[in-house]
Amino acid sequence: MTNTVTNILSRDEELALRKPIEDYVGKIQAEIDELREEGTNKVLEYSEEIEVLKRDKIYTKSEKEARISELNTKLQKAKEIEVQNKQPINEKIAVAEKYLKDHYQTDYYNKVVESNKYEVQKAKADYDKKLKELEKEHKDILSGLSDKEEIKEENFIYKNRLFDAKLEYTKNMQEAKDRKHDAFTFEYHLIDLLKMSNFSFAEKQAQKIENYKYSFNTRDFLLKNGLYIAIILVFIFLCIITPIKKNGLQLFTVNNILSIMQQASPRMFLALGVSGLIMLAGTDLSVGRMVGMGMTAATIIMHNGPNTGSVFGHVFDFSTMPVGGRILLALVVCVVLCTMFTTIAGFFAAKFKMHPFISTMANMLVIFGLVTYSTKGVSFGGIDQSIPGKIIPKVGGIPTIILWAVAAVVIVWFIWNKTKFGKNLYAVGGNPEAASVSGISVFKVTLGAFIMAGILYGFGSWLECIRMIGSGSAAYGQGWEMDAIAACVVGGVSFTGGIGKISGVVVGVLIFTALTYSLTILGIDTNLQFVFSGIIILIAVTLDCLKYVRKN
Repeated sequence: MTNTVTNILSRDEELALRKPIEDYVGKIQAEIDELREEGTNKVLEYSEEIEVLKRDKIYTKSEKEARISELNTKLQKAKEIEVQNKQPINEKIAVAEKYLKDHYQTDYYNKVVESNKYEVQKAKADYDKKLKELEKEHKDILSGLSDKEEIKEENFIYKNRLFDAKLEYTKNMQEAKDRKHDAFTFEYHLIDLLKMSNFSFAEKQAQKIENYKYSFNTRDFLLKNGLYIAIILVFIFLCIITPIKKNGLQLFTVNNILSIMQQASPRMFLALGVSGLIMLAGTDLSVGRMVGMGMTAATIIMHNGPNTGSVFGHVFDFSTMPVGGRILLALVVCVVLCTMFTTIAGFFAAKFKMHPFISTMANMLVIFGLVTYSTKGVSFGGIDQSIPGKIIPKVGGIPTIILWAVAAVVIVWFIWNKTKFGKNLYAVGGNPEAASVSGISVFKVTLGAFIMAGILYGFGSWLECIRMIGSGSAAYGQGWEMDAIAACVVGGVSFTGGIGKISGVVVGVLIFTALTYSLTILGIDTNLQFVFSGIIILIAVTLDCLKYVRKN
């Protein structure tokens, strides 16, 4: 144990190793700072003054122009000095970087890492020794006790001592980890000063990797990625078992992957729509019925000739319209119908604080009842055969319906991350009371999320109608709300509100579509597929709840 202790650097010894490097680079840094004083520093100073002056409303227009003109003259002179000093500065930076490359690892960092190994070993050895001492002391005390209450009290004290020992061990391990991390980051601190945060790509990646290793926590990693790991293992198992069960049939071929993405494209619209509502700690149970309503309406409009069924006793025939007109009209009708119903549900949720579970459940019943009653539950056949080739043609065997989904993902991502509405959506979902106090209209944000969901549902049902070449009926889309909600949950959109990423929604949709497709190829009964989906949802929500509990 003596050797282990002597191999651990003290803080003073570590600073002594660092000092020559710090002094050498610090001397060059001082020379660089002097060269930047009248150049780069002044450029930044004058540029900031100009920007502040442009926003300042105290001065008149003429006063602003005069002051800005004066600052621009100084700025131009500073830029000339900056250009003159650029080469000398770069040469000095190169000298400093070469010195760091030659000396930082060998003279300092590697020695800290070696010391860190012994520091970790000592912490573990001390912890093991402490546990043995506590165990021996506990047994000795118990041997002299006979009273149950005294034994119970001693057991409680022993557990507390074990906890304290564990706490001390964790603290020592964290200190060792911090020390190694600090030694790594100090080099980049020096480079940061030299290059004014202008890191190279390799330097940025090295810092990212180090920060990931430093902050890595096994429990957090499993909470965040455990479900994905389990699903990947399931897919691997399916890839292995499918050729055995299906006479050599491969599961994930290029054609199968394209089929999965094609099926996932309309569902992507639905999941993106419902994800906004889940962000507000809500949900939408009417998604499937929206699809059925949209499919029915789109089929009626895009059907070639008189429809095979009637709506409230009236048979429609839109075949006299140009094909392009029917396609556009079908899209508009789908979007208007879906948006109308989501707006109604959103109004009740926003105005009367009604939980979306109730308002969307009412929507689900109303939509299904109206569509079934008006159409007598019949299917309206197919649409004009030329329409899919116009809207979602295959180019080189690749279905372009995927591009529609990509466009939806990009647009919704932009709304969530780059607009005021998106920022307000996160704020209201995280804490509606705090959002309201800060001046955000919770009513408008909630209603806006429902309206956006309706638009996405309309597009999704319209695309699904074209993909399936019609066959619209009230029953179509049954259960799709569960798929959409499950995809969001699996993708990390939290039911607690205010947490979620578009990338997660995309992953969730692809996972569920791929799982359904794989189980169908394998010949698994549809009813059992619901069992698999239910288990995945249960695990996903459980992990989400655990993360929420740990966060709070």
